[in-house]
Amino acid sequence: MAFADFGDRITVEAAPDLTLEITGPQGWGLSATDNLCLHAARALHPTRGARIMLDKYLPVAAGLGGGSADAAATLQALSQLWNLPLPQSAAILKLGADVPVCLQSKAARMQGIGETLTPIALPPAHIVLANPGEAVATADVFNELDTRADLVDRDTSPLPIIPALPDVQALAAFLKDQRNDLEYPAMLLCPEIAEVISELEERKGCLLARMSGSGATCFGLFADEDSAYWAARMIGQHHKHWWVRAGRLSDA
Repeated sequence: MAFADFGDRITVEAAPDLTLEITGPQGWGLSATDNLCLHAARALHPTRGARIMLDKYLPVAAGLGGGSADAAATLQALSQLWNLPLPQSAAILKLGADVPVCLQSKAARMQGIGETLTPIALPPAHIVLANPGEAVATADVFNELDTRADLVDRDTSPLPIIPALPDVQALAAFLKDQRNDLEYPAMLLCPEIAEVISELEERKGCLLARMSGSGATCFGLFADEDSAYWAARMIGQHHKHWWVRAGRLSDA
């Protein structure tokens, strides 16, 4: 898991009741009554009130861990507002497998169901994220993985030990030999993923293009900011309904 230098924004204020307000260009359709931010607040304290504001910039169900990051930010913000310690690790993990690493917001290898985290030192790297405007539910992808298991020769070997990565070229070379078990079932649900990867690969300076998480967002690794910026601009011009952003790895 690696973190970009952009995302959603969580703001909290003291209030007698617990409420959630959702704004932002990607906030449409999200429930303000059944949301991970509210679940996170109740995990911290079951009865205290606060006004939570979620300014949503990341697309929903996009394979970016946005909901988990929002829950982690809510825990951190309310912990300060209410002057309470964070919940026990078991309670945090119940919110979602990605929430523990999102609380740290540092690149890490995740093992188990998200409870075992090993820090990773990443080199400076620029990225382009592109989503074809399709929501792909993680549960649906895992279900497709199970039901289509007989159609693909699955490699179940574990990820190797991650070597020293002195630069973005070394990072790209390492990742080229790895896999994403969810890519095949995600493409069955959203064939546009293949087009997104192809668009990223064709851009000057792209060292590697892969699907992010369970999709449908894909990422491209770039060595410099200008290449990433122009790749994002060109893809956005050619596919105006896609969500496209350029940035960098936040802890690299």
